[in-house]
Amino acid sequence: MGIAYFNERMAGRAAAALLLLSFSLGGCATSTTGSSLMDARAEVVAPAKTSGYLPVEDMPPDRQTPTLTTDETSKLKKELLAARDRQAVAVKGRDGAKQAEPIKPQ
Repeated sequence: MGIAYFNERMAGRAAAALLLLSFSLGGCATSTTGSSLMDARAEVVAPAKTSGYLPVEDMPPDRQTPTLTTDETSKLKKELLAARDRQAVAVKGRDGAKQAEPIKPQ
């Protein structure tokens, strides 16, 4: 078991490594007849353009129903204030403690 055995063993390993390398590189060499890089790029579907932001350029459609008139707005404000006052009285009576008075809008 001298140098000759060592050289034979190294030669066997080198041959096995070359054989494996040729198989792995042979898989990369495919036939390119009938296609080119430009064809491959043309076949690739472009990914959809998405982002995490809302589309600000997309405006909602115009309203189909009219906005409230000034009379309807004032009536709605009075109804909401009355409901708020009723709730404040109900909470005050239930807790028995004095609640902060609601601020009247101007």
